[in-house]
Amino acid sequence: IVFSGNGPSGICLSYLLSGYTPYFKRHSLHPHPILQRKLEEAPEVSVLDQDLEYLSEGLEGRSHSPVALLFDALLRPDTDFGGTAESVLSWWHEPDRAIPHLVLGRNAPGGAWHSIEGSMVTLSKGEWMGLPDLPFKEWLKQKRRGLRNNRATAEDIAQYYQHYVKKKGLQKNFRCGTVVTSVRKVSAESISNHTQKDLQEDSDSLWNSNEKRTEVFQVDGFSKTVEGDKELFSIYAENVVLATGTYDNPTWLGVKGENLSYVHHQLSALEEAVKNNSVGIVSDPVLIVGAGLTAADAILFAHHCNIPVIHVFRRRVTDPGLIFNQLPKMMYPEYHKVHQMMKEQTAACAGPYECYISLPEHHVLSFGKDKKCILQDKNGCQKAYKISMALVLTGSNPNLSFLPNNGIDLAIDSDQPVSSKRNPIDVDPFTYECTQEKGLYALGPLAGDNFVRFVQGGALAAASSLAKKANKNPP
Repeated sequence: IVFSGNGPSGICLSYLLSGYTPYFKRHSLHPHPILQRKLEEAPEVSVLDQDLEYLSEGLEGRSHSPVALLFDALLRPDTDFGGTAESVLSWWHEPDRAIPHLVLGRNAPGGAWHSIEGSMVTLSKGEWMGLPDLPFKEWLKQKRRGLRNNRATAEDIAQYYQHYVKKKGLQKNFRCGTVVTSVRKVSAESISNHTQKDLQEDSDSLWNSNEKRTEVFQVDGFSKTVEGDKELFSIYAENVVLATGTYDNPTWLGVKGENLSYVHHQLSALEEAVKNNSVGIVSDPVLIVGAGLTAADAILFAHHCNIPVIHVFRRRVTDPGLIFNQLPKMMYPEYHKVHQMMKEQTAACAGPYECYISLPEHHVLSFGKDKKCILQDKNGCQKAYKISMALVLTGSNPNLSFLPNNGIDLAIDSDQPVSSKRNPIDVDPFTYECTQEKGLYALGPLAGDNFVRFVQGGALAAASSLAKKANKNPP
């Protein structure tokens, strides 16, 4: 088995495939009485070997995935009600159950968490960022640190994921500094004969829909050596797990001038500009486009550095779809502050916040070489603004360029690109195997699970499915 991606999904699945096996902890009491009764029916059978559809039936919560809700309920029984009940799982290491696998990733274990500015605070509560059988809070206590407002920094999370891989002895399965360039089905015969010629693509579909045991996946890519050279590799696997997340490919607006050097698509560009003193208190404003949490992080960072900001977004400030209207004020005071600024400091009416202008229901028409940006409001009125730099922070999409047709054939709507929020990969909800390609699995944001707390359910489903494939006679 080969995984592409070594973030939380990949780490959790590696743990489950390394022989770490969850059982219902005897004499423990789950607050959900129906789930408790089901768990008591076969406590000697691992959760991995049980019917996940049966166990998860009737569970409700903040995820659309039944298995994500199940695993979350087993790990954190009453967390949504502010409770701190212990997990009802006990973990046993059963090495004979281990299934050989390789986890490939560009960064150290933790994936995109190593690319996020270290002081950024997570949206989720700190304890929801933890992985099985090593509570995040306990790890943080060992560092003599506490959680700020129950939340953690990105640097803490990245370090915790690296520590988890070491502590659980998973390093042998991880190959960091690797980039996957191609995943495709090939005939097993062509490998044994060493005649790895390019296969002719089926004219109807780029994926061969006929499941044959005579086919395997060929995973091509390269790893970076210490000297900076590239070493090519080809690996053959019966099963491939896609767990690449969505951080790689920021969304573009598709407007004129967006490729100019002062227009950026990642928050790190603003941090770099502040370090280089290329923007500051006296510079022209920074244009920030977007109304999500990354845009809010950029506004908070600029505000902290006294950098003037023009904030452009398409929605109304009161739009219920705006993330700020869905977050509890007490738990997220800094995002509540940004939302206040967006409401009170529009161009039409000056508010109490200096160096910030909010332009709701506006969009960018073009960026000029003279660093002038043309904006348009909902009535079609246009206005030019002189800016120092622009940050387009309107989300990101997965980079699936290593799959035939960029993975579009695997999506729920096979006419549209894969998107974690609008068009995820179509998977079986109880195995996370792709409905269009047997042997290929998708986890995390690729399958529509966007929070660390819930991606672990996908890992449980995939591990259960892979264990059943490896063991033809499960209990």
